[in-house]
Parts: sequence; structure tokens; C-alpha cells
Amino acid sequence: MTDFSPRIPEYWQAQFAGDALGPESCTVNPSLSHKRPAMILTRDGAPSRMTVRPELAACLGQLASTSLSIEDQKTALIRSGITFHDPDHLFYLPEDGPIPTPARSVRKLTPDDRSAFDIFHHEAPEADHEDAFVEWDHWAVFGCFDGDRLISAASAMLWENSPFTDLGVLTLPDARGKGAARAVVLAMLDFVRSQGLEPQYRCQIDNIASVTLAKACGLRLYGQWIVAAQPPSPCHS
Repeated sequence: MTDFSPRIPEYWQAQFAGDALGPESCTVNPSLSHKRPAMILTRDGAPSRMTVRPELAACLGQLASTSLSIEDQKTALIRSGITFHDPDHLFYLPEDGPIPTPARSVRKLTPDDRSAFDIFHHEAPEADHEDAFVEWDHWAVFGCFDGDRLISAASAMLWENSPFTDLGVLTLPDARGKGAARAVVLAMLDFVRSQGLEPQYRCQIDNIASVTLAKACGLRLYGQWIVAAQPPSPCHS
């Protein structure tokens, strides 16, 4: 098994701390964000884990005391009106893994690059914006240029109450397959590590191009993470 920094499992263990709910690895955690009232983490070779806010535990009712699996409890929450997002892969760097030098020139963007970034963002397909989530006002932004034209950018946000920065990468369609995305991600990984933080790379499990990019940058799969959306009203039985 890949050796990750101890900070990574320590963070996830804390997320799933709380009072046990049922016979499987399910807990009630009142400190969970209302925006993410339930979450599930699966890892190869380890039991799946689930945690919920108290109001969702109440939705499960007597089901929590039965031998239902986590998948069955998830199904029960869905029937109660809870929506789960599609699962994300979680990628992190191995603790002592070297970060390759980018093959293309990349630099951290400065206020002088704002106009180039705005043009780049406008050129990128609208459908890519939500998946990539690369924004000018994030904690750090790196870019790869072709002349004066910004063709790929990676940004990172500080991940709430954690040692992580959450990465996103966006590349213009005509610049794909030329190493620009790998270059900006590698530069960001190196910068994040230099700040004493752990880079976190998330992508949907069916996004083959993003999974391939993560592996090409030396990131390793930690597990799959599924979160519930904030319900518009208390769930019903």
C-alpha cells in the first residue's frame, strides 16, 4: 500500500468520528457541515465508512439498529429525500514521493496576468468550468502560456479545517495533449508542498482524462468519497 503522509488518514479518521450508528462502520457526527450532512468513504482493502449529521440519523430511525449495510442505509436516505453527489476519486502524493520537474514553462500568476486569465476563462468551454473549478481568487493560481496566451491553469483552495489544498485544472481544448495540464499541476504540487500543506486532487470516477492526469503527476489514489447535498427540508420517512 502507498505510504501517505499521516496527516491524510488522520484527517479522514476525524471526519468519521462520532457515536456509532448500527453494527457497521457508520457514525453520527454533529460537526459535519450542513452543506455536507452525510458522507461515505471507500478504500480498497478497508471497510467502507459512513457518517451523518444527527438529523439524518433520525431519518434512518430503527434501520440503524439492524444489520443493513452502508449501501442499504444510503438507499434509505435517498428514499427519505436525501440526494448524494456522484462519487469522487481522492488523490494525494505519497509522503516521500519526488515531484517531477514540469516539461513546459509554468509560473505562478500575478495581478498583471488578470487580463490573460479572464480571456482564458472566457475561451474555456462553459461545461468545463464547473468540473475544473479554476478561479482567479483562489489561494494560488499557476499558468502555462503559449506566447502571451494562457492555455492551461491550475488553482488551489485551502480545504476547510484540514492540511489540504484542493486542486483544479483547466486547459483550453486546442492545447490538450501537449503537456500543459501536467506542467501546471506539477508546479502547483511543488508549491503546495513548499508551503507545508498536502495537495488534494479530486475528480469524478468516470473522468478518465482527469484520472490519467493525476497518475501522470505522481498522485496516488486514496479512496472514493461520496457526499450528500444539503436537503431543502428535513427528510421524511
